[in-house]
Amino acid sequence: MGREGPESAESRIPRLRLDELLDELRVRIDEARGTRDRLSGLLEAVMAVGRELDLPQVLRDIVEAAVIVVDAEYGALGVIGDDSRLSAFVPIGIGDDLRAQIGDLPSGHGLLGELIRNPQPLRLSELSEHSASYGFPPHHPPMHSFLGVPIRVRDEVFGNLYLTEKRGAADFDAEDEAVVTTLAVAAGIAIENARLYEEGRVRQRWLAASSDFISALLSGAEETEVLGGMLEQAVDIAGADMGVFYLVGPGGELRGSLARGEGSEAHRGVVLPNSEGTLVEAALAQDGLVTVADVENEPRITVQSERWKGFGPAVAVTVGIKERLSGVLILARRHGRPPFTAAEVTALPGFAGQAALALELADRRRDAEQVSLLEDRDRIARDLHDFAIQRLFATGMTLQSARRFVEHPEAVDRLTRAIDDLDATIKIIRSTIFGLREHDSPGVTPKLRHRVVKAVDSAASELGFAPALRMEGLIDTDVPPQAAEEVLAVLGEALTNVARHARARSAEVSVVADDGVLVVTVGDDGVGIPHGGSRSGLRNLAERAELLGGTLSVHARAEPGSGTVLEWRIPLPAERE
Repeated sequence: MGREGPESAESRIPRLRLDELLDELRVRIDEARGTRDRLSGLLEAVMAVGRELDLPQVLRDIVEAAVIVVDAEYGALGVIGDDSRLSAFVPIGIGDDLRAQIGDLPSGHGLLGELIRNPQPLRLSELSEHSASYGFPPHHPPMHSFLGVPIRVRDEVFGNLYLTEKRGAADFDAEDEAVVTTLAVAAGIAIENARLYEEGRVRQRWLAASSDFISALLSGAEETEVLGGMLEQAVDIAGADMGVFYLVGPGGELRGSLARGEGSEAHRGVVLPNSEGTLVEAALAQDGLVTVADVENEPRITVQSERWKGFGPAVAVTVGIKERLSGVLILARRHGRPPFTAAEVTALPGFAGQAALALELADRRRDAEQVSLLEDRDRIARDLHDFAIQRLFATGMTLQSARRFVEHPEAVDRLTRAIDDLDATIKIIRSTIFGLREHDSPGVTPKLRHRVVKAVDSAASELGFAPALRMEGLIDTDVPPQAAEEVLAVLGEALTNVARHARARSAEVSVVADDGVLVVTVGDDGVGIPHGGSRSGLRNLAERAELLGGTLSVHARAEPGSGTVLEWRIPLPAERE
């Protein structure tokens, strides 16, 4: 028994060493398994961020993958904008309710800005001890350990990954940094793919919109309606809140505007003698594309700047070239929304160029149609003069010669009335011939009928639609020059009032000369004349009528809220023999 004790002690020593070796082996195996699991997790994360092509979802997948591979409690991805501040921030680990209590998302100050200024991996045991730390806003959860890694897309720093509060350890280690850095490389590739896909998709939408615009114009659709459709598509594709198209004249004057989207009412029907102090001037000065970070407070906008209240980022592009400019297209977003990026507006000049080409082609088509119309009018005028009037003359003379053979008084009276009707018909046809041949006298003041058509057509851009027009009687021959000028002034004032105050969707104009009276009527389907509203324009119209011995009446339509009818009536001078 005495010899067994030492032998047992000696036998225990190798056994203890074996246990230590086995324990160390288990540790190494666990480490190997952990490394294998981490590599497996990293591979899964890389595959996860590469599956999506929708950029917002790609960014969220990147943050979720980073949080998982380093076992962090919180994570975020900050996208760096053109102003070297965060233009977007995607957080993970903070619920919606808590996020609402915290308030605005960070913009890139403090420690987050340190990574923007110095895009290198950064590990901290206590982030509050860093010199760039500003602390946390109220309701923000406590955070201590920190790991930040930049994400590069090619040679450009796209943004940064921020990870805090590693679970089960006080600090993030070098292996965590290596894993997240590797993930950031894969994230850069995934972001680049998503951006290229998005740019291609947006470019395809701009091209489709250009094709639709050209087809609509060349098919003969109403230009105002087509421009309105173009605006709606531009607002949708660019992710804007509002779009405005200003019609620019050859002298730089603003001849009207169309607008679509939120707050567009304030931008419709703008007419100015020039573009000074407007965003249109800024676009014309750069002869192309101009972007504005805060259009409401833009110092270059000094005329009617209140129209831009509530709007921030904006982009303007000229449609056409200086020698032949059609207008300026402006897209704007509300305050608080991100600015327009280069990728979002890259295709906009091309779209504007296609729009300018379409407008030019439409003008050429209208010119060709006008030439054809004038040729038809010449032919009709010749036919009326050579055939219709001659036959009416012959018929009238035959009736006059036959009248002396008729003895019954009633028959004589009927023949006389028929002869008078023929004379009136000949006058009407002559007036029509004069109107048809009006273009044959360059340098001579056009007849009233033609000038009325032009006045109503020119009001369409300000109204946003084309008014209906009806003319009756011998307008070109019975209306004296002074009265003709007043008619044009009345039409201009009445249609301008409809554009500015009525909020109408349609209007109709009639000019009738009959039985020694000229009546000009302008009706609309708008909101009517508000009580206490300015009536200076109506007083001017009334005075114009009184000077010519006439009257003005303005009344609401029979159905409440269905619009207003303005009637301007003057006597015509008696027919001279």
